[in-house]
Amino acid sequence: MGEYKESVEGLVKMVQRKQLRLPAMQRKYVWRATRVRDLLDSLYRGYPSGTILVWANRDPVPVRDMAIAQDKEHSGDYQLLLDGQQRITSLSAILRGEPLFVRGRKKPLDILFNLDHPDKLELVTEVDDDVDNGEDDEDQEDDEGLVNEDEGDVDEDELNARMKKLTFVVASKRLRQQPNWVSVTEVLQSDAHDADILERLGVESLRDPRHKKYSARLQQLRRIKDYTYNIHVLDEKLSYEEVTEIFVRVNSLGAKLRSSDLAMAQITAKWRDALDHFNAYAERCAEARFPVEHGTLVKNLVSQITGQSKFNSIGSIKDGVFKAHWKSSTESFDRAIDFLKHNAGIDHPAMLSSPFLLIALACLFQRKERLKPTEERRLCYWVLVANAKGRYSRGSSEGLLNQDLVAINSKGGPDLDQLLKNLSVQFGRLDIQPGDLAGRNPRSGLFRTMFLVFRAKGAKDWLTQGAIAVAQQSRKHQLQFHHIFPKARLRELGYKSGLINDICNLAFISGHTNRKLMTTEPAKYITKLIDEQGSGPFRAQAIPTDERVLKLDQYEEFLEKRRVMVAGALNTYLEAIRRG
Repeated sequence: MGEYKESVEGLVKMVQRKQLRLPAMQRKYVWRATRVRDLLDSLYRGYPSGTILVWANRDPVPVRDMAIAQDKEHSGDYQLLLDGQQRITSLSAILRGEPLFVRGRKKPLDILFNLDHPDKLELVTEVDDDVDNGEDDEDQEDDEGLVNEDEGDVDEDELNARMKKLTFVVASKRLRQQPNWVSVTEVLQSDAHDADILERLGVESLRDPRHKKYSARLQQLRRIKDYTYNIHVLDEKLSYEEVTEIFVRVNSLGAKLRSSDLAMAQITAKWRDALDHFNAYAERCAEARFPVEHGTLVKNLVSQITGQSKFNSIGSIKDGVFKAHWKSSTESFDRAIDFLKHNAGIDHPAMLSSPFLLIALACLFQRKERLKPTEERRLCYWVLVANAKGRYSRGSSEGLLNQDLVAINSKGGPDLDQLLKNLSVQFGRLDIQPGDLAGRNPRSGLFRTMFLVFRAKGAKDWLTQGAIAVAQQSRKHQLQFHHIFPKARLRELGYKSGLINDICNLAFISGHTNRKLMTTEPAKYITKLIDEQGSGPFRAQAIPTDERVLKLDQYEEFLEKRRVMVAGALNTYLEAIRRG
């Protein structure tokens, strides 16, 4: 294995010139902007930032596009990037000032640098739990779904105090207006021209004591371009299969890479054009407004071939098997999506508490072509209860899915009785009690089921009268969840975030209406809206309309009353599905 050194600036140029490319075994770009912020902070301070692994291959192998634009033509030699994609892609976006291409959309990346940062490092690195329950990191940033925070309710003093302690932050409109916060991209592209930046800060003289400090910090920031990485080079004589094995081993040991990404790498070693098929199918799902992740498709394919969902058997699957099963696996997956949309009313993946439900359904439809009316009702009931209760959203999700796959693959055909028994064993009872709603956050399956039920009851936006829906054409009217009792007012009364964000303090309205209501207490705006249009819009979302419990000092009593109303609405809905 060879080795050489290359600066950040040099690596970025290699990416732009297509001297670095991604092999098909690589996963897509998934970093959040906060991860880029922390990377820049490390480079600024000269901290270790890992190594880069490439393969000096000369034979044609399947490749995938990077998330940053590259030159269209490159006739010379190139290397395949095996480890370091997230770092190099992020740095390319920052140095070049180019947007990233994520989920088919352009995503600007703007990080700000604090010229007045403290000399002492503020510990801000965020560590995520790596629980593989079928959800990818980037799901947390998706702005097309149910989990969409309401706006205009931020404690500005608290935010400013925290920001002053930081060196790098993800850009916001507020901070861009403050002269001490400068764009990292602007500084890295400006070489040594600091006059405009210093002038904005009121530093016009060399004798100003801030001139030396700010100039030194700007130069230190620019030295990020000179930061040097060690590049390890795999020999070009290695086969694609050997390199895939190395890729899996490297990423299993250290950096965070999901098991589905490693499985995809192994599949491409056995089926070279697999990525093209996965991409084409994922694109078709997105066009049908039901986007799915590659990881879900990988798990679906493996589950249908092996009868279980874990990836440890992939190495023993013979060449040709993945390709042979691809068509049937996507056909049954199509049926699963259709069932969710047209039978269960789940017409967008944002309403799923886990994509594992899709996999269970797809495996069931692989085994069973037709459903009797009674079977359809029971299966629909199982889906909705499993989704509401969070069947696959807790620990041991792989084991629970395998348990259900055993019932689905039973000799006499899918055993719906056993699927329901599995739920009963896990949760004890299948109805929903008011206490089940207490302390739940917006990522709960119960919250998603609230949306399904309220929509079925004809819930509309309180001002526009438009029906609530996950996907709206207008971003202005995009669905948001609204805090019935405003967060800021509850914080003033000393309530903690867990109780403030209780799902029974949340309702579904458009972003436009949400901004109109802002921090108004419910006793005022709900009473006014009832006078204008009656109590129907609030009954549809199981919201108490008794003016007494809508006052700020009655918040906890309001939660108790609404939990009873919401639980009643959920049970009525689920029982109606069960009885048909």
